[in-house]
Amino acid sequence: MVVFAGLGLNLALGILYAWSIFGKQLTESVDKGGFGWSKTAATLPYTIAIACFAVMMVPAGRLQDRFGPRIVATLGALLAGTGLIITSFATPEVILPAVIGFGVMAGTGIGLGYASAMPAAVKWFPPQKKGLITGLVVAGFGLAPVYIAPLSKYLLSTYGVSYSFRILGIAFIIITAVFTQLIKNPPVNQSSSKGVQSGSTINPSHADYTWRDMIKTPAFYSLYIQYACAATAGLMIIGHLAKIVAVQSGNTITIGFLFVSLLAIFNAGGRIVAGIVSDYIGRIITIAFVCIMQAMIMFFFPQFSTVNAFILGSALVGFNYGACLALFPATTADYWGTKNLGLNYGILFTSWGIGGVFGPMLAGKIADATGAYTTAYYISASLLLFAAFLAMISYINISVNVVEKEITIKIGKKAAGEKYSKDAA
Repeated sequence: MVVFAGLGLNLALGILYAWSIFGKQLTESVDKGGFGWSKTAATLPYTIAIACFAVMMVPAGRLQDRFGPRIVATLGALLAGTGLIITSFATPEVILPAVIGFGVMAGTGIGLGYASAMPAAVKWFPPQKKGLITGLVVAGFGLAPVYIAPLSKYLLSTYGVSYSFRILGIAFIIITAVFTQLIKNPPVNQSSSKGVQSGSTINPSHADYTWRDMIKTPAFYSLYIQYACAATAGLMIIGHLAKIVAVQSGNTITIGFLFVSLLAIFNAGGRIVAGIVSDYIGRIITIAFVCIMQAMIMFFFPQFSTVNAFILGSALVGFNYGACLALFPATTADYWGTKNLGLNYGILFTSWGIGGVFGPMLAGKIADATGAYTTAYYISASLLLFAAFLAMISYINISVNVVEKEITIKIGKKAAGEKYSKDAA
């Protein structure tokens, strides 16, 4: 019940990823139903929403660890829905309602809700299921554009920008009110917060780390950089996909919203598949593999200009980006336990915010200056390769620690055996 309530809540909170559709419409001229905003201006509310989302994950994680996920999730849902309604008051001349409504309020509300769903669900299951459960819960967030993109397209063509935001805001509040009431932590004596993943560099006798202990470990900073680099490419494409399709196809392809939906399907699928795979082969090696695949697709993205090419690109970018959103929270639980997972992952999640601010703004600035996104693709690819390199270094360190631990155990057993033989004699 908790897992699927979290998935349902994230399906609503994933409205963040539908901004690509609204952003494209906002850059259209007023006579075409848009607001005539520049690409940079149209990206600003989305970028601020990502920043508020990421920053809010820290206090939201602490609040849900202390007061429980239900209260925090409910507050977040109300704030996000109200923010969408306030966004509807933006005009071609006035961007402030969109910045405050979607950027600050909806971004903050999404952070409160997102911080509550995943940690609560993970606590109900044993360590061996962390990847699967994390993937299922966060899959809702990635899957959201599958219905939000065509719905937004319909609302925009039927009611215009302002009324579309108003309708979505009211519907959002009503729907999320149901899911938030079903999200709760297990009883303390049933919480599955014991143990860490085999091969962890963290001492298993201290599995439940506080945030102060966590930030003292080298693994935290390596993971932080990896997450920021991995988020940059995915959020850049998600925030600009509809515009990218229009620019690189010479405006011959007018179904950009379908690619947003396709990306979302693979985004959700990547979260579940990567979560399951990482339960078997390990999180770190899976992160490295995903970053390498994403870097390769970024290098090829400038050549995409046909429907088939965009289908392939959207699917791969969505899958790899989604995989990261399941791998990093599961790795956080592996390394530092689930007792303080809300706050610990909230702190790590600020790296996603850095990538989310840097990626879309970088793409918008470069597109406005050059008329193309090519340079942004190459910068993202380089960052992804660096993330893969850091992941491989972590994997080597973990492997060395495991070997050293096994050798120590064998030496200890041999010494104990020799002592037993002498005592017996």
